[in-house]
Amino acid sequence: MARRKHGEGSVFPRKDGRWVAQIRLENGKHKQSYHKTEKEAQVALRKMLHEQEQGTLVTAKQQTLKAYLEKWMEQVQKSRLRIGTYDLYCRIIKRHIVPALGFIPLQRLTPEKIESFYADKLEEGLSESSVRRIHAILHVALKKAVRWGLVSKNVCDFVDAPVTKEREMTVLTQEQAKKLLELASKHKLEAILTVALATGMREGELIALRWQDIDFNSKSLQVIRSRRRINGLGPVETKPKTAKGKRKITLPAFAIEALQKHHERQQEKRAKLGSKWKETDAVFTNFHGGYLEANNLLRDFKKLLERVGLPKMRFHYLRHTTATILFSMGVHPKVVQELLGHSNITVTLNIYSHVLPSIQQEAMDKLDGLFGE
Repeated sequence: MARRKHGEGSVFPRKDGRWVAQIRLENGKHKQSYHKTEKEAQVALRKMLHEQEQGTLVTAKQQTLKAYLEKWMEQVQKSRLRIGTYDLYCRIIKRHIVPALGFIPLQRLTPEKIESFYADKLEEGLSESSVRRIHAILHVALKKAVRWGLVSKNVCDFVDAPVTKEREMTVLTQEQAKKLLELASKHKLEAILTVALATGMREGELIALRWQDIDFNSKSLQVIRSRRRINGLGPVETKPKTAKGKRKITLPAFAIEALQKHHERQQEKRAKLGSKWKETDAVFTNFHGGYLEANNLLRDFKKLLERVGLPKMRFHYLRHTTATILFSMGVHPKVVQELLGHSNITVTLNIYSHVLPSIQQEAMDKLDGLFGE
């Protein structure tokens, strides 16, 4: 029998009773699939020949989703993602995706399996936003798998991610924020709470802030770094979250005063501890001068809220409190965006859309006062 050329195929029986659909590839090798009947094999052959002609035929060896994701993270994402984002991806893949889907061969992953996986996660109590994040990771990973020729299509294109419910943020009113600062007077968190409410800085940016970043003469500070703990690496210092995150912030008089008092107290403690003091130049430190740990900051913050009778909230929500107060005072959204370090004004408006209706009403009332009777 003449040797079949590239683009040709055949169907033939096996000794075990199954039928084989086989085509010859450009490299001289063969791709086969096995079927119960000759008719099924003929259908499979036509499909393979069509995919080969269209350039969508998958010729790579089978590998599990787990094996692929590990390779994708190491070869592609490790050099592209910020270290914090890379750590988040790794934790999501290890904690959620691999236990449920990791054993499935990449080419046998189906929209039904993914949708069932999402439903199970929601049933377990995972939030819609968390499942959407899982979907985003899977989608971009499988997009690369298509480009690498490992699968013919991205099955996530045929799956709808859960609709995210509007997130409820706990923010302090102007009166509550003022009360917090008044009752936190001389508390160890007084300075960091004051700067947090005055600037809207992120928790990691506050923890990483150094005295060299503060200019008391110009009454301003520079946000040039962030600090967080990464699993397996410990505390890691990085650049701000976005390009706009590196910014200069003008400080109000009450924040300058709080920082000056805080510096004096810190110097007194430094002199008292002597060699036991750890030199870091950090503005907000632990007892021995080292950098604050986010977990310890949150613990002390919650204790203070409970003591002064304010609602429980994440430390990060002080940032939202600042933005909400500024919007309610009529500050232009562009100013708020630059203060918070958002990448663009759309991000700011999307996050604080719940505040805009009241501002809009105030604007209409002013117009009514101008043109009304």
